[in-house]
Amino acid sequence: MLSLKHIALLLVVVVSVGFNNGFAAAEEKIDVYELKRGNFSLKLTNYGASVISVFLPDQTGNVDDVLLGYDSVADYKQDGTYFGAIVGRVANRIGGAKFTLNGKTYHLVANDGNNTLHGGKIGFADVIWKVEEHREDSLITFSYDSYDGEQGFPGKVRATVSYMFVGTNKLAIRMKAKALIKPTPINLAFHGYWNLGGHNSGNILDHEIQLFASKITPVDSHLIPTGAITPVQGTPYDFLEPHTIGSQINELPDGYDINYALDDSGKVHFRRAAVVWDKKSGRKLQLWTNKPGVQFYTGNMLHDVKGKGGAIYKVHAGLCLETQGFPDSVNYPNFPSQIVNPGETYDHVMLYRFTAD
Repeated sequence: MLSLKHIALLLVVVVSVGFNNGFAAAEEKIDVYELKRGNFSLKLTNYGASVISVFLPDQTGNVDDVLLGYDSVADYKQDGTYFGAIVGRVANRIGGAKFTLNGKTYHLVANDGNNTLHGGKIGFADVIWKVEEHREDSLITFSYDSYDGEQGFPGKVRATVSYMFVGTNKLAIRMKAKALIKPTPINLAFHGYWNLGGHNSGNILDHEIQLFASKITPVDSHLIPTGAITPVQGTPYDFLEPHTIGSQINELPDGYDINYALDDSGKVHFRRAAVVWDKKSGRKLQLWTNKPGVQFYTGNMLHDVKGKGGAIYKVHAGLCLETQGFPDSVNYPNFPSQIVNPGETYDHVMLYRFTAD
């Protein structure tokens, strides 16, 4: 079995897309691509650099699609759920749709009341990415060039995301971005909705979850962080020991939609973020990351969404684990900074390990 150290080294040597200061103007075609290794496979589209499906075996060898999504790429263009997409330039919420950087206030496009969510009305989930490399048995890399002033954000940004198989039943997602002319906030996230019982198997309330985070960043009624970082102990947010998602969800108004501040992993390259287990299928998801937070979201706003194969996704039909920087960090100096200066590279890695027993 590959150690996390070996995986980190493997990620370093993956062929990366060269950055430069000029942007190509070529129009890209929307298409669907596949990664497949044995009975583990993904389908993806360059619209939003999105994952359309993830097929995994259960404990008896039966293979199911465990990611919520749509039947056609056209449906993704009308999507308000961000199914399987890469969100940015800044994932999650920015309060008041504005921030101040180096003495200048930037006004963003508001698309969540008075706030900005997942980069604005036309964020990275809503654009066509370029395919830089595709090897069906191992890797696909997408790139996107974000222009200066896009959705109100300063400076040009060149972003890439690579989905790659690493070892047996492991998937790595690596998001990189470079600020080219001005300092700018960057916080990319993968917005996949998981249901380990199968995308059309009902809700995820019986899934067991463990989150390696002893603190959260609490939010107001508009889901904007207050700036505090508070302990989970004694609250419904405490998943330091594994238990089912549904065990305390009724103590919350709608369900879980909160950023967890992951515990420090010491000298280990990656922080352990989460373990999710579905007892019925035996499927287990383990997640590591190099980022300080993970948004745990239980599909609270899924209301009769028509999905793949005629499935109707109802509330809590899937769960999201979005590793990230802290939400609204541009407005809270006590949160880890998301500002990337020209010449610096943003680098975000997610590592999944899937098993079934």
